Amino acid sequence: MTLNPASDAFIAALQAQLPEGTVRPADPRFLEEPRGRFFGSPDQHVALPHTTEQVSTIVKACNAARVGIVPFGGGTGLVGGQVMQDGPTPLILSLERMNRILGVYPLENVIEVQAGVILSEVQAASEEVDRLFPLSLASEGSARIGGNLASNAGGVNVLRYGNTRDLCLGIEAVLPTGDILQGMTRLRKDNTGYDLRGLMVGSEGTLGIITGAALKLSPRPSSVGTALMVVENPAAALRLLALARAHVGEAVSAFELLHRQGLEFVAETLPDIRQPFAAPSEWTVLIELGMVARADETLEEIFVHALEEGLVTDGVIAQSAQQRTDFWSLREHIPVANKRIGSVSSHDISLPLETLPDFIARAGQVIASLGDFRINCFGHLGDGNLHYNVFPAQGRDRSEYENMRDQVKYAVHDLVAEYSGSFSAEHGVGRLKTGDLMRYGDPAKVTAMKAIKQALDPLGIMNPGVVLPA
Repeated sequence: MTLNPASDAFIAALQAQLPEGTVRPADPRFLEEPRGRFFGSPDQHVALPHTTEQVSTIVKACNAARVGIVPFGGGTGLVGGQVMQDGPTPLILSLERMNRILGVYPLENVIEVQAGVILSEVQAASEEVDRLFPLSLASEGSARIGGNLASNAGGVNVLRYGNTRDLCLGIEAVLPTGDILQGMTRLRKDNTGYDLRGLMVGSEGTLGIITGAALKLSPRPSSVGTALMVVENPAAALRLLALARAHVGEAVSAFELLHRQGLEFVAETLPDIRQPFAAPSEWTVLIELGMVARADETLEEIFVHALEEGLVTDGVIAQSAQQRTDFWSLREHIPVANKRIGSVSSHDISLPLETLPDFIARAGQVIASLGDFRINCFGHLGDGNLHYNVFPAQGRDRSEYENMRDQVKYAVHDLVAEYSGSFSAEHGVGRLKTGDLMRYGDPAKVTAMKAIKQALDPLGIMNPGVVLPA
């Protein structure tokens, strides 16, 4: 179906149906994304509803007029899902005014929130009742929970607690017809047919607008231990992970692999960030345990065993809350440093754990064969998710490599496919990776996805061009 632009007449008619100020010209922040690769046209409007009923009114109007809707959360997505720069002018829909905590149920380990609540606010509300909402991202101070759900965000605690989909019991959503899906249940068991919650989570706004959610909480670990340990290579890091889990099982909350290049980027661009070692080692692991007791002592035991087995050569265990914060600050500023350096091509990939060492070695050889590059390979080793980013050589700018971006991307993604991995681990598909989905996606899965999209959104108004090509 051909979509229509959000014309002046359409905007005026929509404004008449809603409270004053609900629909207005879009600020520049709604027209760009963090990597600066997608820019919306300046004549777009944004709708800022206060209620689910107002969202329903907006979606019904867009459906009737065949006007595309681009949902906007915190604007932190990295695959262009929140910005539409081609095609008929859409209406941007932001739920930032729907930002209330609806209820906290500590005995049930559940929190109910509207979709516009910022992730850090969900964490804080959970902490007030001595509970943990474990989703943790570098952008948690600005990312909104609706966007986290729509993109099935990952983060550093997936190893223990799972992705956002695993943390969601129920959702409320507005479907492309404007009908309201009343699915915000706190039930742990509801075996009544298709899992529409699971379908909406991760759909990136292409099947409906998530307006609220019931989320799982967990008991807060009474003892948390954090350490940086130097390993010889990724294979040793995997063996260290196995050793740690043999000691404490699921108490390993996070297990991050850091490459020397990333730490050097931080030192170069963010010299105020504390680094625990005088000089970065080739490979370092950031490990965190969340336990009932003795987390620090347990980390010491793990380090001693790992040292005896030749898995680690050095390490430091956080001795205070500030030092723990410093360790995580170092990890969380790697993407900031990456942005300041400027990548040629960035890749959010996942692979079977046992293939990771071989992939890292081979990928380095493949990239070296293409030209003079620097590689920053880091990420969530415990769940197989690497951020494999390729940068210009020292002293050169990424603009010099512009004609090689696709060549580098396909070289990495082709190798990922060879190892039965995924070209998108936690960032989603968005508009950036629709071609990758067509190239690497299972044909039967893509066909089923197209059928679902056609069934729920036959006019194609929901986030046109995201996940599936428009």
